[in-house]
Amino acid sequence: MNLDFPLFLVIATFLTGFIWLIDALFFARKRKQRASGDENPKEPLLVEYSRSFFPVILAVLVLRSFVVEPFRIPSGSMMPTLLVGDFILVNKFSYGIRLPVLNKKVIDVDEPKRGDVVVFKYPQNPRVDYIKRVVGVPGDTISYSNKTLYINGEAQPQRHVEIYTGVGSGARETGALKNIEQLGDVEHEILINPRAPDFGYGCQVLMRGTFTVPEGHYFAMGDNRDNSNDSRCWGLVPEHLLVGKAFAIWMNWDSNMPGFPVTWNRIGNGIN
Repeated sequence: MNLDFPLFLVIATFLTGFIWLIDALFFARKRKQRASGDENPKEPLLVEYSRSFFPVILAVLVLRSFVVEPFRIPSGSMMPTLLVGDFILVNKFSYGIRLPVLNKKVIDVDEPKRGDVVVFKYPQNPRVDYIKRVVGVPGDTISYSNKTLYINGEAQPQRHVEIYTGVGSGARETGALKNIEQLGDVEHEILINPRAPDFGYGCQVLMRGTFTVPEGHYFAMGDNRDNSNDSRCWGLVPEHLLVGKAFAIWMNWDSNMPGFPVTWNRIGNGIN
């Protein structure tokens, strides 16, 4: 069972704050009066814990809901940009301030742009977080053919870099072509498997031919183009399911790495 951590934080903040407030309003003074001159009578254990934990939980709730949230990359769909085991930071206010749990936007800030790496709630199961790259914004026409992405009828340029050599959990991608794709103003690396079909293996393709992105939606794809469950398979990302923009890697831990599981040179890297 998946833990709904935002809901847990909201409930924990409310309960600890409520217990502390009720005690301060109705019981703390009576305890002092019964304490026969003792300036600091002992609090009940529940009140003591609530008073201690409330500011900590509240700070975590505010930071996680409105400023920055950590995520872990569980799959290779964004290789080579993000590797299995990367722990990333996501800017929660890039695309607007949203209420925790309800995910309702209350303050507009900005909108996703082509090339942004975004975290969002998986449209087919909003309890699951996905991370992909936005390749189509409202009004764009998108098509994908012969390993090439077309936006508004224009092929997005690629240049070959090398044959990719994966390590750890990404070793199975060894032999793929590592290319650099020019997506508008953003240059980013992608992996291409020339032997795979255009839409990868096991993908129930929803997008065929040319597709127009409607208002309030985004077309997202993984950088590992032939091993990504993305908008080609299940459709568009609605705006209300956006979580935030990924901007940095703060840790990498891959238990399948030979030797030590931490890849030190990834720590602190930005996400392009």
